[in-house]
Amino acid sequence: MLVECGFLAIFAIGFRIRMPFNLPIFLTWLRVALIPIFVGVFYLPDTVMPVTMQNMVGGSLFFLAAITDWFDGYLARRWNQTSSFGAFLDPVADKLMVAAALILLVELARAPAWLAVIIIGREITISALREWMAQLGKSKNTAVAYIGKLKTGAQMVAILLLLWSGPLIPGVSTQFVGELALYVAGILTIISMFYYLKLAAKQFKEA
Repeated sequence: MLVECGFLAIFAIGFRIRMPFNLPIFLTWLRVALIPIFVGVFYLPDTVMPVTMQNMVGGSLFFLAAITDWFDGYLARRWNQTSSFGAFLDPVADKLMVAAALILLVELARAPAWLAVIIIGREITISALREWMAQLGKSKNTAVAYIGKLKTGAQMVAILLLLWSGPLIPGVSTQFVGELALYVAGILTIISMFYYLKLAAKQFKEA
C-alpha cells in the first residue's frame, strides 16, 4: 500500500507539471519501475522460480536500481540537465525503493520490523523537513551531508545482502553481515536525523 501510494503521488504530480525528459530522468523512472519488479520476484511460486533464484534475481534487480541512483545524479550534473522535477523525483524514488525493500525483508523474516519502522520513519520525517525548509527558501540548510551519505551506503549494502541471502564468502553468513549492516544503518539513521533537525532548529524557533 505504501509503495502504491508513492507511485500514485509521483504520477499525479507529474501530470500537473511539465515533466522534462532526458537520460537522467529516464534512469530515475527506471529505478521507480524496477521497484515492483524486484518485489514481485519474491512472490513467484517456487515451481516457477526457486527461492535461491528469487534471491539472486531480486538482489540483482535491486543492485541495478541502486546503481541508477548514482548515474542519474552524476549525468544530470555533468550534462547540465538538472531540473526541479528531477530534484523532486530522485529522492522520492530512493525512499520508495528503500521502503519497499525493507517491508519485503520484514515479511521474509530477514529484518526486524522495529528497525524498518525507524528507518522508514526517519526518511519520511527528513523529507517533510526538507520540503518545509525549501518553502522557507532555506533548502541549503538541510542539504545532504556526509553522515547522510554514510547512512545511505550502509542501507544499500544491508538491503542488498539481505535480499541476496545466499553465500558470497565461504564461512561468512550473508544474513549475519546484512543484519549487522542494517543495525549500523539504523544507528546512522538516528544520528543523521538529529543532525538535520539540529540544522533546522533555528527555523523551528523562528516559526
